[in-house]
Amino acid sequence: MEKSEGIIIRLTKLTETSLIVHWCTRDHGLIKTVAKGARRSKGAFAGKLDLFFEAELNWVRSRKSELHALTELAVLNYRENIRKRYRDTLVASYFVDLLSHVVEPDHPVPELYDLLQRGLGYLGENGADQKGVLHFEHELARLLGVAHERASAAMALEQAFGSMPRSRSSCMDEISR
Repeated sequence: MEKSEGIIIRLTKLTETSLIVHWCTRDHGLIKTVAKGARRSKGAFAGKLDLFFEAELNWVRSRKSELHALTELAVLNYRENIRKRYRDTLVASYFVDLLSHVVEPDHPVPELYDLLQRGLGYLGENGADQKGVLHFEHELARLLGVAHERASAAMALEQAFGSMPRSRSSCMDEISR
């Protein structure tokens, strides 16, 4: 049994009753778990799985695939404020897209988990703005060791990883309105 704090970064339907839950965890990096029965209204995970929720989770690691079995979770932060405004949800989605783009699965980088936690906290308290997005990109580039003094963080990340997530352009369009 494995245990860690994690933030839900993506949910994917697996079956009529189960979900694949993508996590950014403090101790194990990006992982995927299967939440059996999560789509049932009276299941053990009812009301506990939604985007950007932060939770303490337990899972059993699979020996055959990258999909591990989620066994328990306790939600620590629901982040309701992020879902109140479209712009905040869009920027939060960009943060997780960017993190997923530059981090290998099952590679623990606690500093990046902390950055995501701080970024989502900023959105919940202050709302989405250009300052927050640029700071997130700058800190990510710095933590990954790809920041350049003469180039923007976005440009440094694009050069280091070949591209930026497509969601960046819609994110920047929305916050510049």
